Order: sequence, then C-alpha cells, then structure tokens
Amino acid sequence: MLKINFKPAALFVLLVIGAASPAYSQHKIHALKIRDLRELRLFFKYKEQNQPLISGHRGGMVKGYPENCIATFENTLRYTPAFFEIDPRLTKDSVVVLMHDETLERTTNGRGKVSDYTYAELKKLRLKDVEGNVTTYKIPTLKEVMDWSAGKTVLNLDRKDVPPSLQERILKDHPNKVVMITVHNANQAKYYYAQNPDRMFSAFVKTKKALLEYETAGIPWESMIAYIGSVNKPENKELIDLLHARGVKCMISAAPTYDKLKSKEERAAHYRDTFKQGADILESDLPIEVAEALKGSS
Repeated sequence: MLKINFKPAALFVLLVIGAASPAYSQHKIHALKIRDLRELRLFFKYKEQNQPLISGHRGGMVKGYPENCIATFENTLRYTPAFFEIDPRLTKDSVVVLMHDETLERTTNGRGKVSDYTYAELKKLRLKDVEGNVTTYKIPTLKEVMDWSAGKTVLNLDRKDVPPSLQERILKDHPNKVVMITVHNANQAKYYYAQNPDRMFSAFVKTKKALLEYETAGIPWESMIAYIGSVNKPENKELIDLLHARGVKCMISAAPTYDKLKSKEERAAHYRDTFKQGADILESDLPIEVAEALKGSS
C-alpha cells in the first residue's frame, strides 16, 4: 500500500508556483508547469511515494465562482496545484463551449438547450455560481480555456455531445498539447489512440475485466490515469495494485459521494482516507477543501 506524508512542506513538492495571466488575475497561482506530452506522461506516471494530486471537478464549486469557468480555475489554483475536469459542449453553430448540462437553466441566466443557441447568443448570458447567484462571468469556449491553461494546468475533457472527430481536430490544431480525454471504455480509447497515438486518457477502469480490455486493445499504460470509482473500499486494493504495477495512477471521484456529506470534518476524513487506501488522485467539487484537509494531516 502506498504511504503518503501529508506534511504541508512536502505536499506537492514537485509542483512549481507560477504567476497567473494578467488577463484574468494578478494573484499568484500554483501552476503545473507541464510543457509537452512527454512531461505530461511523466507527471502522471505512478511511482512509489507519490504526492497526492487533486482534480477540480468542473473547476470547483465555490460561492461567487461558476463551474466550467476560467475565473474559477484560477481561484482554485490560488490555493492548491490542481488539474481540471471540464465539459465541452457544442453550440448551434458548432463552437465548442464549456457547459456540463444539456440545458442552460441551472448554470446560467438563460433557458433551453445549449445546442439551440449560436455562440454569439450564448455570449450574452451570464454564469451562475453554486448557490444560483448570477455572476459577471460568461460561458468560455474550449479554445479560450486551452489558451489560458497552457503552462498553468492540465485539462481533462469529459465526454459530452461534441463529435469525437471534431474534438480531435480542435486538439490537433491547438498548440497546447497538455490535455487529456475522458474515455468510458477501451473502444473509445482505441478510437482516439488511432487518431493520435500520443493522446493521454483519463480512463474508466473500475474492474479487472475493464483493465484487460484496455490491455487487449493495445492502449499503452503510460497513456492513462485510471478512474476506479467514487467509493473508498478495501476491495479497491487489488485493482489499485494491478494498475500501480503497470505504472498507472488511480483516481477516486468524491463528487457524487464524499463531497455531499454535510460536515466539513467528515468530508476531510474521507478525502484523507482516499490516499491512505492507495489512490493517487482525488477528483472533487471542493478542491480547495481537499487541499486544506491534506495540509491538516500529519
């Protein structure tokens, strides 16, 4: 089982503190200064005595800051190094924007389906924060977020309604290559791998059967991290050990489980337990809270 020292001085020792782009903020941020695909693979390769990593689910959900928003990503990075799971979605005129839901009501002051609006129309809307308050922030495009994230963090693109061929074309043409794609099974990974053998994946690997399917499909283990589920349980150990033996870091998502607990102390205990039980990455709606929980451990 992986042993982790949560002392603040050691936490994220391999990560570099950088400066935020003045276009968005003058605050210092904790940047993941990963320059290219080679460094991306090395960063996510499992080694013994790994430091815990945090993934901000949709960037994080804090009062005043909407999900899937550049300002929110920067706010999270002011407190902790992190990479971000985000949600590409297609407009009526085929612009890729960030929006988790198919519809606009929950996260904006608009109504109806994202796909029924052009990007010019969506630009008139404003995003809501986690409490439903309308903010001054606008819906960003995937290109804008990729422009911003270069030299600051890693993006993990979830699977929504963007055709894979269009998404691959965007990723191919953009100079920022520090991006990974979420895949739910080996067949999805195989498609992307055929388009670009350098593609990095956040892959659903919840069972030994799924593990063998990726192996059979010929997806290199150096090209992925493994999402193993949303619950800390002793049964995870066998799968974690198998993936670690292949050099693959394992991720638990607290978004549907531990993030929902009412007590901050109870949430913190589960966040810490994620790493004590052998996972390497915790995805959370509350990445700043996760960082605080880890720093509060000894």
